[in-house]
Amino acid sequence: MLSSLTRRLGTADAVALGLAAMLGAGVFAAFSPAAAAGGSWLLLAVAIAAVTAFCNAASTADLAVAHPESGGGYVYTRERLSPGTGRLAGVSFLVGKVSSAAAAAGVFGTYVLPAHPVICAVVVIVVVSAMTIAGVRWSPGTAWLLVGGTLAVLAVVVVVGLLGPGGSTGVSASPVSDSPVPVQVVTGPWGAVTAAGIVFFAFAGYSRVATIGEELRDPDRSLRRAVVISFAVVTVTYVAVAGALLVGLGVDRLAAERAPLVALVDTGQAPALGVLVRIGAAVASGAALLSVLVTTSRTMREMAKRGELPRVFARVGSRQNPWPADVAGAVLAIVVAILAGPVAAIALSACATLVHYALINVAALRLPRARRRWPVWTSLLGVVLCVGLAVFLPLGTVLIAAAALLGGWLLCTLVVRLTARDEPPVD
Repeated sequence: MLSSLTRRLGTADAVALGLAAMLGAGVFAAFSPAAAAGGSWLLLAVAIAAVTAFCNAASTADLAVAHPESGGGYVYTRERLSPGTGRLAGVSFLVGKVSSAAAAAGVFGTYVLPAHPVICAVVVIVVVSAMTIAGVRWSPGTAWLLVGGTLAVLAVVVVVGLLGPGGSTGVSASPVSDSPVPVQVVTGPWGAVTAAGIVFFAFAGYSRVATIGEELRDPDRSLRRAVVISFAVVTVTYVAVAGALLVGLGVDRLAAERAPLVALVDTGQAPALGVLVRIGAAVASGAALLSVLVTTSRTMREMAKRGELPRVFARVGSRQNPWPADVAGAVLAIVVAILAGPVAAIALSACATLVHYALINVAALRLPRARRRWPVWTSLLGVVLCVGLAVFLPLGTVLIAAAALLGGWLLCTLVVRLTARDEPPVD
């Protein structure tokens, strides 16, 4: 059964869902590998990542208004550039989001069951995917509760970090060494560029807003405002958290921690707050996982509708959820979670997502000036920053991402040719 999604959401709903997607695994895990890469330049890295995300948000908002339907960057680049380029954007989005799901599950395991994080990650993916298949979604009201709770936990972390004893030189019992992707300490501005690529992972959740265009009552008004508001709130939050981590732990200790926020409150002689932080991390990463899996299935559905993935992924169940795509996304996330730890998954997700947004910025440059609400320079700068940050990620990450994107693009191209023999794509 194929059907359209119901237009039922407003601007506040989109903001809540966007914040719930962004305030997840990234803020609880990305700052440690970023500190290992950039050292004392971490705040500069956050600033670079924020500017990159801003440019991407501007291009995404303009394109989302022009194309208010589910599918996000896949649809935008396909319509504005070419079907082949859209296919690459779709594949890069799927690789990025599947890796993001694995990273969110890995963060959940690291904070909840540090002795067996992989097992815990697999279990939480199975549970959350079962929820998505059953049609469970974050309602706007529930999303606001989630966002409020997460911001409250992060506020506690910031206060402890800034007002605590600060600068611990202790060695972590759980160093960031679970990843086959090397993260080396690099001093100077070039290290900040690598760190910015990793921190960008924490911003990428705003794509959730762009993929619900088909469900918004007034996409022309809601999409633009929701992206900007969500982005502004998250940027301020990340700067505060990064600053608190640097002050409270110091660069060396921060770079060595798998669960830096828990380490921070422990260092601040507030061990009882560690439980609160672990609960906050579990809820936020679980919510982000749900959001990422939903976003992944929506893009898979759009690609299947156009004959670029098997048609089965275009099916929508009685509860308006594309359950075959939900199953496929969960299986792929489990594979990545088993093969790579959260640090590797974060780096891979960041690389693929940066490629995706580079293509989105190029697509935005094809919009007529009359249909742009943001200046052209934001898209131009977005292309440069996305490509630059992706290239400066660890070499192993870049090679793995390139192989995954090439392999995925070739498979989708094969599906297109096979589908064209049978019947035209489903509208």
